[in-house]
Amino acid sequence: MNTNIILRENIDGLGIIGDVVSVKAGYARNYLLPKGMASFADEKNVKELNHQKRQLARKLEKVTKDAEGIKALIEKVVCEFTQRAGEEGKLFGSVTSMDLEAKLQGAGINIGRKKIQLGEPIKSLGEHTVPVKLDAGVVAELKVKVSAEEE
Repeated sequence: MNTNIILRENIDGLGIIGDVVSVKAGYARNYLLPKGMASFADEKNVKELNHQKRQLARKLEKVTKDAEGIKALIEKVVCEFTQRAGEEGKLFGSVTSMDLEAKLQGAGINIGRKKIQLGEPIKSLGEHTVPVKLDAGVVAELKVKVSAEEE
């Protein structure tokens, strides 16, 4: 005999959090329910799950809207750096995510350094594009311009 349950954790081969699945009664009673991995899919729990899903959808919508606003601000900014450079356009130093974070803060945009997806520090002259990973999967493209210092 099968029992309908609501998953509270992701379980390989069964489903993800919030799924209503049908499992053998013994599996639910002896393993999933005692470990807190699931709850019975009765009318009360299903209503609560639907309510939580609506709340999460509204929250995600708000977070996405905020992230889109920050993305628009970031994409208007051009971070300009002047560094000492060698003959072939190689920098003696480099431009790091800390430098980019400082420039963004100077422009009034406060985001964490860890959100700036700079794989390697910038070590050459020219224009570069650096992805900035924001909340809700929104990615902004930050323009970075590195020019040579006049001697």
